[in-house]
Amino acid sequence: MEPNKANLIDEEGGTKRFRAKRDAILAAAAQAINEQSAKGMTFADVARRVGLNTTSVTYYFKRKEDLATACFENTLERLQAMLDEALKEATPQARVAKYLSINMQRLGAIQKGEATAFAVLSDLRAMEEPALSQLMAGWRDVFRKTRTLWGPARTRAETDLRGARAHVLLENTFWLPIWLTRYEPDQFDRIEARLMEVFEHGIAAPGENWAPDLIDLDHGTSEPGRAAFLLAATRLINQLGYRGASVQRIASELNVTKGSFYHHLDAKDDLVIACYKRSFDTIADAQHLADERGGSQWHRLSSIIATLLDVQFSERGPLLRTTALSGLPGGVRNTMIDRSNRIARRYAGTMSDGIAEGSIRPVDALVAAQALMALQNAAFDMRKWASTMPRDRAVAFYASTLAFGLFDDRVLDL
Repeated sequence: MEPNKANLIDEEGGTKRFRAKRDAILAAAAQAINEQSAKGMTFADVARRVGLNTTSVTYYFKRKEDLATACFENTLERLQAMLDEALKEATPQARVAKYLSINMQRLGAIQKGEATAFAVLSDLRAMEEPALSQLMAGWRDVFRKTRTLWGPARTRAETDLRGARAHVLLENTFWLPIWLTRYEPDQFDRIEARLMEVFEHGIAAPGENWAPDLIDLDHGTSEPGRAAFLLAATRLINQLGYRGASVQRIASELNVTKGSFYHHLDAKDDLVIACYKRSFDTIADAQHLADERGGSQWHRLSSIIATLLDVQFSERGPLLRTTALSGLPGGVRNTMIDRSNRIARRYAGTMSDGIAEGSIRPVDALVAAQALMALQNAAFDMRKWASTMPRDRAVAFYASTLAFGLFDDRVLDL
């Protein structure tokens, strides 16, 4: 063999080995981020997952922050690739269906051990500069490309509505891994079809309109100081993740000492649990009060949705995002997910009653309820978007994505 050709083969083989090892490290790091958050990930844990020592990992990534950044960049690149594939389809419905299908195929392959999950983006905002600006620019590119699934907008209102649709679609695909574990992989095709039905046609039965009544959730509190504390903590945890929102940062936000923090709670885990309880209690109160007021099941459901979105878009909100789950101990995390599932089942019960009554479209209530959980949970991230228009319009636009589906423009006339 000629010397130059031998060197070339050696270089190619070395490059392939380097890339394979780097990819294995990225996959292990993504798994660690999804379980423990980016802040909680350690080189030692990543090395253990791929059968290397810590020094070997630092050969590929000098700092933990570099590894986390590479994981998030990989996620953004893969989202871009999926969207590019979806954009080859001819219609908005076909593009959304393709994007959902690609995600479901990916999750099915992960369930079978044929693929690895990429890092969820919940911790992205907790990154430090200069990586933060770079990653946020990448996320904005993904969001804008998702918005183009519906084609070019002709008016500002259409742009606003498509922004809501893009966000709800993305958040639903991010939420899928949380609840798909309750289904066998051979059911994934059915779940995909049922979820696409919700995306295409919505939850409200034909002839039903958007005319909710906001529910009064302001019952006061016997501990106003604690309530303010939990609200500030919820905002910071939503923005920075569980590990990014330090005790010192929360205390500084409230202009109190760390000692005051421990006056309210014994530990940081207790804080997140209390924030989740406050959020889940708010949702459960809205569900209970809507049932007490009566009316059609669609009117009850739409009033709950409108009330919770109003909370998310207002200063009295928000609800705690599920992004904090990755920082919690496993047992506590499972308890929080169980409470979330109980709330989802109550939504499913309302929908089932509405289907029988005729005010809600025949949908898979369990699937539609999880889609609704993703919608209400993710609305916090759309506060800036909502602030550019009257509150009731923002609520109507965002809610319409599941109320009437991702392709019905009737809400533009509101």
